[in-house]
Amino acid sequence: MSYSNEAAQAGVRQFISFKIGDEEYGVDIMAIREIKGWTETTELPDSPPYLRGVINLRGAIIPVFDLRARFSGVLTQATARHVTIVVTVGRRVLGLLVDAVADIITVAADSIQPVPDMDGTDRARFLSGLVTVEGRMVALLDLENMLRGDLHAAHDAAA
Repeated sequence: MSYSNEAAQAGVRQFISFKIGDEEYGVDIMAIREIKGWTETTELPDSPPYLRGVINLRGAIIPVFDLRARFSGVLTQATARHVTIVVTVGRRVLGLLVDAVADIITVAADSIQPVPDMDGTDRARFLSGLVTVEGRMVALLDLENMLRGDLHAAHDAAA
């Protein structure tokens, strides 16, 4: 049995945290397939600006989403220091362009706080909760909600 399975049975959750600018976000460790250095993408026509394009990952063509652009509309000026986190969302595999991986976070499931209503918009739909770790706030991403429409658009553009 892996540590992650033992953690889940003990009421603990594990996340990989990463940075986008000064903000820290987390993704459930069970969704992560691998973390790789930034490689250039092949752009797809008629795709949203935050869809950087696609890469060939050992024979599989996967879309890469720029999370800075997805959250703020400002494209990441990607360098060799940036990282692509390859995740599985449902049955789809995709990449998330981030500034850097920060940490592996293990927290009690009941320490995850709900996202407060933030000005009546649905921006919070991207988040599943908030957790404080060693004095810093980490926003936990809800990948399925965040990418719901984007996965279909990326698949259609690549087809």
